[in-house]
Amino acid sequence: MNSRIAGLVAAGLLAGSLLAFLLMFQPTLPTGQVITGKPVVGGPFTLTDQTGKRVTEKDFLGKYMLVFFGFTNCPDICPSGLQVMSAALDKVGSKAADVVPVFITLDAQRDTPDKLAQYLKSFHPRLVGLTGSAEEVAAAAKVYRVYYEKVTDEKSPDSYSYDHSAIFYLMGKDGVFLSPLPHTTSVDELATSLSAALP
Repeated sequence: MNSRIAGLVAAGLLAGSLLAFLLMFQPTLPTGQVITGKPVVGGPFTLTDQTGKRVTEKDFLGKYMLVFFGFTNCPDICPSGLQVMSAALDKVGSKAADVVPVFITLDAQRDTPDKLAQYLKSFHPRLVGLTGSAEEVAAAAKVYRVYYEKVTDEKSPDSYSYDHSAIFYLMGKDGVFLSPLPHTTSVDELATSLSAALP
């Protein structure tokens, strides 16, 4: 990735994260009304996990979900985020047994179930990877208020990356959004937040 693209990605990540937080707390209703106070994050999705099984949000009911969006070709933010997730879950220990760590790819074209399965082996054994068609991925990103945009290299059109917001989403056992945590959260901070949310 050349310096120009790297700069665009970094600037976009900052703008995307800010946009995601603003959208979380001020979603616009179809009637044009705006509600405030309670974030509207999460909702119906249909995707495919790394084993090839089709899943929806209903498959996770009864468990907490710790959701992170990214893509396997991400050079830094995504792998570091998954490392923090994995280490935080280990730090919380048996209390985190009810937490399902979920990685949802934004790269529907390249991130097949097999590729996700190989990629996630480097992180936590309980990580669930989800992918799907471009439309399915876009729908999942929309309900989680995730900003993302494909960034192509002008010198090599077949080479591309994604500019995207990077947030951990903690969802309750009923599928209701509990808390957002930025990707810069440390292992200790994430472990503390998880421990506080779990019974």
